[in-house]
Amino acid sequence: MKSVLIIVAHPDDAEISMGMRIHWYVQNGARVRVHCLTTGKPEEGGSQSRRNECLNAGAVLMVDQYTFSEIPDTRFVEHRGRINSELFRVIREACPDIVYTHYPDDQHIDHSITGQEVTAVAMREVMELCYFRSPYSTGFDPNMFFIGTEKLMNVKVRALESFASQQQLDMKVFCQLGAVAYRQHVHHRVVERFGDDSAYCEMFRVQRSIEFGSGE
Repeated sequence: MKSVLIIVAHPDDAEISMGMRIHWYVQNGARVRVHCLTTGKPEEGGSQSRRNECLNAGAVLMVDQYTFSEIPDTRFVEHRGRINSELFRVIREACPDIVYTHYPDDQHIDHSITGQEVTAVAMREVMELCYFRSPYSTGFDPNMFFIGTEKLMNVKVRALESFASQQQLDMKVFCQLGAVAYRQHVHHRVVERFGDDSAYCEMFRVQRSIEFGSGE
């Protein structure tokens, strides 16, 4: 069974960036854990309501585990050493085959630090590391495209609707972006080969992938 670990800075980061991919993994027999470094408030202990929103979204996506650290939101700079320690703990506990996290070049400092620190730990602990595209990623050049169906997008939207406290989430806009954003990277002649139900995309950057030959 493939073990997948997604490490994010905030509630809703995983669902926005790779909700379709998460649900697809579960449907195909993978064990999926989402770990959120903060629960959305600068104070220690975070927000119980936002923690509950994550758990509700995780239930929609059918993730196996949704766990949290207690890093204060927007305070990642001063808690960087603590973040590093938490990441070693979580990654060693999960023993994942692959880790997904924020692309390190990001306008949001919490996203950027998360991506940098996960990279530092995962490159010595994990076989495969992949970055997802956040809304604030800069200079992101995807080399892996997950093409999802209408059904997968509907599940993603239902998961995002769990985050009632986040009024900036416009479901119509997210669906539109998922339908067109990848086309600047994929030639239309390739897109023409997609199936009729392949309507939406989530984009990733593979940092490291290791494959083994059969040894024959």
